[in-house]
Amino acid sequence: MQQKKIIEINSTLYLKHATVCSDSSVTPKACILYFHGGGLLYGERDDLPALHQKTLTEAGYIIVSFDYPLAPAAKLNTILDDVTSSISHYVKYPELYCGHALPFFLWGRSAGAYLCLLAAAQGDLPAAPEGILSYYGYGFLCDSWFQTPSSYYCSLPAVDASCLDNAGAGLQPSGGLDTHYSIYVYARQTGRWRALLYEGREKYFYLDYTLRACAALPCPLFCAHSTNDPDVPYEEFLELSSRYQARQFIAAGNTHDFDREETNPFTAQLLQETVKFLNKNLGD
Repeated sequence: MQQKKIIEINSTLYLKHATVCSDSSVTPKACILYFHGGGLLYGERDDLPALHQKTLTEAGYIIVSFDYPLAPAAKLNTILDDVTSSISHYVKYPELYCGHALPFFLWGRSAGAYLCLLAAAQGDLPAAPEGILSYYGYGFLCDSWFQTPSSYYCSLPAVDASCLDNAGAGLQPSGGLDTHYSIYVYARQTGRWRALLYEGREKYFYLDYTLRACAALPCPLFCAHSTNDPDVPYEEFLELSSRYQARQFIAAGNTHDFDREETNPFTAQLLQETVKFLNKNLGD
């Protein structure tokens, strides 16, 4: 039977929670620590489709979905520190999440995958994950796409800078499509995405907040992407997966987060391949 509980995590910065999903009829094998997408500017922790939760928990995996603070109020250093803190909290207090210590994987979709990759690459975690699941993630490995106007987003109605007023005051752990998605559209239309995420010298952005200086990850990687992704270029996926010898899953189509559609035939295939990757690397 599907079970869900919410945990409050002590944080001096903002009110922070994690959602824990499990199946009480299955003996758990490991935990998957999940971080949502949204370009670091919108989104919320409970965005996983029901099919994803059902498939993975029935396969013996507990899913822990964490909050993290959104830009532009939080810059990359604050966001990444918070993600690392969440992972460390699981390692230190596993009984709060799953009753006893279990191995863990990292999983992110889009910006969440970027955060998982960066957290693992920086080597500050108290223990290495068994693997990383990157669903249409990135490491800012290819030039230009993230700091110039996006042709896809420029095809949408123009968004004014006044949308930034929707971000609210103080650190926000979630941002809805109705209030915060326009901020991401604005960022991509104007090429100001990086400017909303990072304040500092360009040199240190590339050193500290991309994967360009990371020769190897501490664990195996699974990368999924669609061939005509309008948001994160397919070339970014190719560079990411080839650099770290990732297990690839490629979906034909022109949707960024193609797996949000539970009836999409690629979604079921993706989840099957995800479970295979998890089982294989847990066994190793």
